[in-house]
Amino acid sequence: MDQAERIQAVSNFLLQSPPGEINDVLNDVRNIIADDDALQEGILPALKEYNVTQFTTVDVPDTDHQSIISEAARVPGSDPDDNRFWDPRSKTSFVFDHLTLEASDPQPYEPEAQHEEFRDALQKAALTYISSHFLDGTVSVFPPAEPPEEFTVQVVANKYNPTNYWSGRWRSQYTVDLTKRQVKGSIHVNVHYYEQGNVQLAADHNISFTIPQAAASSPPAAAASKIIALIAEEESKYQVSLNENYQDMSERTFKGLRRALPLTRQKIDWDKVTGYKLGAELSSSKGTFGATS
Repeated sequence: MDQAERIQAVSNFLLQSPPGEINDVLNDVRNIIADDDALQEGILPALKEYNVTQFTTVDVPDTDHQSIISEAARVPGSDPDDNRFWDPRSKTSFVFDHLTLEASDPQPYEPEAQHEEFRDALQKAALTYISSHFLDGTVSVFPPAEPPEEFTVQVVANKYNPTNYWSGRWRSQYTVDLTKRQVKGSIHVNVHYYEQGNVQLAADHNISFTIPQAAASSPPAAAASKIIALIAEEESKYQVSLNENYQDMSERTFKGLRRALPLTRQKIDWDKVTGYKLGAELSSSKGTFGATS
């Protein structure tokens, strides 16, 4: 395998990295290349793709909040190689380093004024929503960049717990079209559990609903609150369905994977399995006492 093939292999590993573990993956595969300069240059396209698709968050310079790195956050008309993104809350653009995950060179950025009132209302309603429903969430709301006139709402929440061998990420994105009174979106959930094993969950769910006429024709603040409330309702339904699926897996699927009969060819009463173990230990102890008496 030549150098180019090794870099491609490393890039594929990075793109499949579980939430919060890309640095661990990178450190594990460094020996494949054995040349840090060539490695950094070769994997940069993969890091760019990963950060944009995974909604990587970054501390916005001169603010106390984070913003989301995504295609919607790219400064309109800028060269993709410039890696300049913007934060709609502070109206600040910045250069994002895909390797260090840091922002630099902050500059004022003013979006088109005609969309700002409703965008700001959506942002405030979304911030209230995530503060109530996500332990550590970030939301960005972007105005239409070009026709059709669709506002973009993006949410990401990360939870990393390496001490207990698990990590997870929730990503959701919605387009809001007031003219058509339509909201379309998708939810992506990734969870990795790796204590004495390697189990991953990758779940995707699409959402679409119509904005009520009364809400669409309401003032911006009222319309935004209603739209975010409908999004919250859809996300809650999906959360409940995930919990129900796992309950069903625990009670049915995993039991179906068990051996129908043990090697003794006798059925085990699972409610008394602790008693079986205790009985075996007592029998073993009895035999030991008898041998030493």
